[in-house]
Amino acid sequence: MKRYLVGGAVRDALLGFTPHERDWVVVGSTPEQMRAAGFTQVGRDFPVFLHPQTREEHALARTERKSAAGHQGFVVHAAADVTLEEDLVRRDLTVNAIAQDESGALIDPHGGQRDLQNRCLRHVSPAFSEDPLRVLRLARFAARFAPLGFRVADETVALCRQLNAGGALRELSAERVWQETARAISESPAPSVYFSTLQLLGGLTDWFDWLPAAHVSASLRALDQAAKDHAELAVRVAALMAPAAAQATAAQLVQACARLRMPKDIATLVDRYLDAAPDLRLADGLAAAALLQRLERMAAFRPTPLFDRVLAVDAVLARIAQRPDPTAFWRGARDQAVALQARDVRVEGLHGPAIARALAAARTQRLADWQQGLRPG
Repeated sequence: MKRYLVGGAVRDALLGFTPHERDWVVVGSTPEQMRAAGFTQVGRDFPVFLHPQTREEHALARTERKSAAGHQGFVVHAAADVTLEEDLVRRDLTVNAIAQDESGALIDPHGGQRDLQNRCLRHVSPAFSEDPLRVLRLARFAARFAPLGFRVADETVALCRQLNAGGALRELSAERVWQETARAISESPAPSVYFSTLQLLGGLTDWFDWLPAAHVSASLRALDQAAKDHAELAVRVAALMAPAAAQATAAQLVQACARLRMPKDIATLVDRYLDAAPDLRLADGLAAAALLQRLERMAAFRPTPLFDRVLAVDAVLARIAQRPDPTAFWRGARDQAVALQARDVRVEGLHGPAIARALAAARTQRLADWQQGLRPG
């Protein structure tokens, strides 16, 4: 039995990064021998085991044969007679098909080191096209390594375009598409490259048709600005989607969130931001009563992050549009309103809805007085 470090751990180390996790491929072993050595089996589709001490994943060397459409349509063969070279040739990109033995020697049958040096993302073999998920993974790697100057090889672009022209991406589940997309948006300092790469590969419209060509530039600039601001995932997605409202309704964009199985809080943020955007930019131009209503619609008085997220999205869009950022005004308005609570307006004889109306009236007056104080003269 021999084991080899493979995939991202080898690639990242060669690029000078510290790998966050290490995966191993095991050659010349069987599931029975792995369990006898103290490994815990966790894989269902093919044998994957956890090391008894390090808990790192060890997968038996395997081959794959396409048997049906989609990401999971494969017959997997894992056995002691499968060689390392047979395992590596099934991998997606040459930079991910480098192995390292326990003495530190590299096994690189597909030129992965050369492609790392040349900053090139290239498919290992025509088998790349058997799994359409690899198109999304390729775009994610392009985004992750964009700051290092990586590009997609011309022959890989051609292969992906041919694959996407046949509608292969539509075979994927929404959950897998969202998983890759969320990772790309979260992990990359230049997440727009994920979408621009999909556009280059002819795979943007299958799942992201809400990014119309006329507004894709604004959307991608907003996404990159959100990444520079270190915004959380929900804010990044909402910033990406907001410019598309020039051609799509808020309801259509919320439906796009649902189609991709995005978390509900992201769809809620998209909806509430698009609803609030016109008022956000009016800021002090709103009457006090309208100001209070807008605060309530943004959940400013509830223990949720929605209010701050709405403001964070608008701050991103304000920066790329070079307009004033109204965040300080809206936070100030929220603080003024929150300073008054129901206990401050309770008077004898008021109950239930009457207390709520009295609180709203008191908050409206407080906001009006605060606005008056902000005006010069």
